[in-house]
Amino acid sequence: MEWGTVPGLVRSAAERYAGTEAVVEGRTRISYAELGARVERSAAACVAAGVEPGDRVGIWAPNSLDWIVAALGAVSAGAVLVPVNTRFKGAEAADVLRRSGARLLFVTGAFLGTSYVASLRRAITEGPGLPELDRVVVLSEDAPADFRTWSTWKDFLAGGDGVGAREVRAREAELDGDRPSDIVFTSGTTGRPKGAVITHAQTLRAYEIWCDLAGLRRGDRYLIVNPFFHTFGYKAGVLACLMRGATMIPQPVFNVDTALANIAAERVSVLPGPPTLHQSLLDHPARDAHDLSALRLVVTGAAVVPLRLVERLRGELGVETVLTAYGLSEASGIVTMCRRGDDPKVIASTSGRAIPGTEVRVAAPAGQPGEVLVRGFNVMRGYYEDAAATAETVTEDGWLRTGDVGVLDGAGNLRITDRIKDMFIVGGFNAYPAEIEQLLGLHPAVADVAVIGVPDPRLGEVGKAYVVRRADSVLTADDLIAWARREMANYKVPREVEFVPELPRNASGKVVKGELRGRG
Repeated sequence: MEWGTVPGLVRSAAERYAGTEAVVEGRTRISYAELGARVERSAAACVAAGVEPGDRVGIWAPNSLDWIVAALGAVSAGAVLVPVNTRFKGAEAADVLRRSGARLLFVTGAFLGTSYVASLRRAITEGPGLPELDRVVVLSEDAPADFRTWSTWKDFLAGGDGVGAREVRAREAELDGDRPSDIVFTSGTTGRPKGAVITHAQTLRAYEIWCDLAGLRRGDRYLIVNPFFHTFGYKAGVLACLMRGATMIPQPVFNVDTALANIAAERVSVLPGPPTLHQSLLDHPARDAHDLSALRLVVTGAAVVPLRLVERLRGELGVETVLTAYGLSEASGIVTMCRRGDDPKVIASTSGRAIPGTEVRVAAPAGQPGEVLVRGFNVMRGYYEDAAATAETVTEDGWLRTGDVGVLDGAGNLRITDRIKDMFIVGGFNAYPAEIEQLLGLHPAVADVAVIGVPDPRLGEVGKAYVVRRADSVLTADDLIAWARREMANYKVPREVEFVPELPRNASGKVVKGELRGRG
C-alpha cells in the first residue's frame, strides 16, 4: 500500500492531483494542492495547541470543508480522530468525549436549529465535566468569551503560524500503519455507544478495496450526504476521494431538493447513501426538471433494498453501476460488497461477497439464518478501554460477532436478515423483522416500512408494522394484512398496522426501533 498512513494519503493526493478540484462548498472551490496546504496549516495549529501523537481529538459537526480540514489536520498531527454523532444531545456527546479522553474538540456553532456550543457548555457545567478536554475550537466566527480555553477556528489556525512545515512533516513521519487512526463510536441504536479502534493500515486497505470494487475514478464528482461522523461518509467518502482524485461535494443534511439541485449543477456522478435517499430522488415530483444524466455510480446498503429500486435507478436514471454492501464500525465499515456485473437480483437481495482479505461465515447450518461472523484485516483492535466488551465481541481466534443475522448462499453472497436483538418469537417461530419488511415492501402502496415485535397473550409476541404509504394511496390496515396473509407464512404476518408520515431514522439512515417500541 503506497500511502502508509492517512497523512501520507493527504500529501500524495495534494501532489498527484494538485490542480484537480478537491472540494466544492457553495461558492468555495479548492484544488487538491490548496486542500493539502489547508490540512498542513490545521496540523500545525494542532501541534501548537499541544496535541501529542496518540491524543484523541473529537469533532462534533456536520459535513463541511472545515470538518475535512480540521479532521485531517488532527490526524496529520498524530492524533486519533473521534467523530461525534451530530444527532447526539450535549450529554451524549460529552459521554463520548469523556470516555475517549479527548483533549481537543472541534464543534460547530449551530446545526439544525440547535446551538451545539450551548449544549456542550451545559453538559460541561451541569454534568460530570470533561476534565481531560483542554481546548474547544468553534468552527464559526464566534466562541464563548467566558471560557478561556475556547476559541474560533480562525484564531486556532493563526495559533499555528509559528509551527513550520518541517515540524509538521516530522510529526507525520512518527506515524506508521499500526497506529490507531480513529475511534468510531457505534450508533447506539441497541445500547450505549462503544468506540471501535481502527488503525491507519486497516482504513487505507479497506477503502482502497472499496474504490476498486465500486470503480471510483479520477474526475468523479461525489455528493457526500452520508454523515462524516459515520464510516460511510468519512472513509468511503472523504478518504476514497483522496485516493482517486474525485471531487467532494459535502451536503450537511439530506434534503431532496438540495440534492437534486447539487446533482444537476455540479454534474454529480457518484451518490452513495441509504435506499431511502435514492427512493426519494426517484419519487420527487420535480425530478424531471433536473439533469441527472451524469450519475453513474450508486452504492447503498441495508437489510431491505427493493429490487425495483435497483431497476429504477438503472432504467429511469440510467445509472450504470448500482451496488450493495454491508459493514459495521467494528469491521472498519466494510465486510461484503457486490461486484460490478452482478445480476440485479443479487444486488437487491444480498450485500455481496466478502471483500479480499476477509472471511465471513454464519453460525447456522447451510442456507439457514444465524449470526454473521467476520475475520480478517478489517476487524477492530478492540473497543477503546473496554476489555470486557471486546472479549464478548471478538473471539480468541479472531472472529468478530456482528450481532447481525444473515444467510449465505452457495456463491458466498450474504443476505442480512436482521439484528439478533430485533428478532421476536411468534408461537415458537423465530420472526425476523427485516425479512418481513422486505416482503411488505413489495406491496405497490408501501413506500417505507418497519416491523417490531409486540406482546401477545396467546402467541407471546406478534408483529406490528409501521407503514409509510405512497402518495395518494388509500391502503388500509385490513387490506395490507389480508395481502400479507397471501404472501408470507402466517407467523410472519403483522397483526397490527399503523400508518405514519415517516419512520424515525438516525443520521446514518437506520430506523430507530427503540423509538417505535416506545410508542407502544
